[in-house]
Amino acid sequence: MSKAAPKPKYFLRDIPSGIWALGFVSMLMDVSSEMIHGLLPVYLVTGLGASMAAVGLIEGIAEATASITKIFSGALSDRLGKRKLLAAFGYGLAAFTKPVFPLASNIGWLIAARFVDRIGKGIRGAPRDALVADISPAHLRGASFGLRQSLDTVGAFLGPLLGILLMWLTADNFRAAFWVAAVPAFLALALICFAVHEPKRPDGLRKVRNPLSLTEMQRLGALYWWVVGVATVFTLARFSEAFLVLRAQNAGLPIMLAPAVLVVMNIVYALTAYPAGALSDRMDRLSILVIGLLLLIAADMTLALATSLAGIALGVVLWGLHMGLTQGLLATLVADASPPELRGVAYGYINLFGGLAMLAASVIAGALWDASGPQGAFLAGAGFAFIALAGLLVLRRKLRAK
Repeated sequence: MSKAAPKPKYFLRDIPSGIWALGFVSMLMDVSSEMIHGLLPVYLVTGLGASMAAVGLIEGIAEATASITKIFSGALSDRLGKRKLLAAFGYGLAAFTKPVFPLASNIGWLIAARFVDRIGKGIRGAPRDALVADISPAHLRGASFGLRQSLDTVGAFLGPLLGILLMWLTADNFRAAFWVAAVPAFLALALICFAVHEPKRPDGLRKVRNPLSLTEMQRLGALYWWVVGVATVFTLARFSEAFLVLRAQNAGLPIMLAPAVLVVMNIVYALTAYPAGALSDRMDRLSILVIGLLLLIAADMTLALATSLAGIALGVVLWGLHMGLTQGLLATLVADASPPELRGVAYGYINLFGGLAMLAASVIAGALWDASGPQGAFLAGAGFAFIALAGLLVLRRKLRAK
């Protein structure tokens, strides 16, 4: 029996420049968005006198809008056969809303800006992921998605840290911090316009007239829908990271140190996303996802049973590890399982179901927390993770058979 040909070695420099550019675009926009979003709830309540119910309503509508928009922008990118145009439009929409935050004189303007900002996020999400899949060579696909995810996550923890620093330097001047936050947003827009080049559409690639039709849904294939199903149950298992902060406070963490929870989680996430993606190009991707799910179960059990801040810290680190080993790989699996001409709508569907699952998971976790404390919420998360693990093992058998 002949030996299988070894997979080619590669280095970070072998990843296409377009992937690096998209990674830095994501990082810069995340720095801008997280600077604003980390301060906005406090500004709404203390600066403009909004109620907590109003803050919750604004955030809920904003995130739901982003999830719903992704399916339509992904479908449109398939119909047009162009990804960069829609991705750049989404980033531009988000960039041009940023100056509204420091200029707004009442809560109505802030609601409108937040709403348009999330529409921009929804428009760019699916076409950008499809563009990553189109640009990256097949043997570097996992590394490419992992690199973009790592850079994106760097922005997720740099943004809040810069927000805290600016509030300290300006003596809690919200408007000054919001003005500074607009700068990286426009840098991100310039970068995607001038540094990202969409690859030529392959000759003979089928043109799609109606990507949202039942026929096209069927053409995505059973394998793709298995990926969506597993990812959706997986999302039910990993509810909002806000519960990590609440768990740390429940264990005695001072309120002023609460942001440190997400900073630690995102640092671990950023450090592991690229290595996990690169490793998945050399071995079975689903085996790495299985390890990621086992880490999530370990994180849930630790957070449910820990009695000290050291135990909570371990749970947060495990949570970050599971994010690094799973989120980029799930995006890579979508590219692996879907036809190239339907990648936009493929990312749209998985984002839509994931957004709905995240909403349901957070509602369930909140209800369980009220009924039986943090132990009930995190043990339920571990239960959903076991269900996702079972689905993942079935999916691995199907992939091997294919």
